[in-house]
Amino acid sequence: MKVSSFLCCIPHKHVHRTQEAASAPVTKPAKPTKSSEPGPYSAASATSLFSSYADPDDPTVVGPEGFERLCSDADISLEGALPLILAWQLQASEMAKISKSEWEKATTDLRISSLPALSAALHDLEDLLLLNKPALRPSAQVPAPAKKKPTASSAPSDPYNRSRYYGYASDTKKAFNELYAFCFALAKPPGARNIDMDTASAFWSVLLVPKHPLMSDILRFINERGTYKGVNKDLWSMTLEFVRVVRPDLSNYDPEGAWPTLLDDFVTWKNSNSAGVDAPIQVDA
Repeated sequence: MKVSSFLCCIPHKHVHRTQEAASAPVTKPAKPTKSSEPGPYSAASATSLFSSYADPDDPTVVGPEGFERLCSDADISLEGALPLILAWQLQASEMAKISKSEWEKATTDLRISSLPALSAALHDLEDLLLLNKPALRPSAQVPAPAKKKPTASSAPSDPYNRSRYYGYASDTKKAFNELYAFCFALAKPPGARNIDMDTASAFWSVLLVPKHPLMSDILRFINERGTYKGVNKDLWSMTLEFVRVVRPDLSNYDPEGAWPTLLDDFVTWKNSNSAGVDAPIQVDA
């Protein structure tokens, strides 16, 4: 299952309308004009951008349909981790939904009010935390007004406020831990302690496979075994630790280590697999 598949599974909010209202033409919000330049930040522009994708029945929420359109218009692929990074930066409480308060807080902090700026911010974080590209350096600064301390994010050439980005760049392991932990909370149904294995596999395929090839083998094992139905917080956390510290050939695996049963079972399976190095896995719906 791919992350984009979740958009098809999230129930849309239905509001009963009167017959007269139902027969009236529906006016869709104007689609934002695409531009390659972020442009200066404006709180009014950020609010207008949100309204362009808000649910027609509830202007305080961008629902799954609006979320998908937003990603499409901002060139944010639904096939990878970018939607998860977007949710993380917004501190969204639900997958593929954005509240107006979440949007306003995040866009104010990041000084984002256009699709190009949003796209730039998310791709910068993908490059830094998932693709292990070198961190961006603060742009050259112009002289600051008197009695005002300049900051790296105040450079006029930056497409958005990169204060968060530079903080993440100072400790990328900690930053990825934050993203990874957030994704478990995002995927977990309200009141539940676990997330289902299909969801966990989809998230692992975009969060861990690009950084840790061993995760491809673990997903192949899970698919082949077909008996693991859920993932709790401990298994979620320990899987990240496992792929970080255990070599792809398992040569440094410690059988006395306190790994979850699923990971111990994986090691047994891989060691007994006579096919050698497994090919990368495709996790599809």
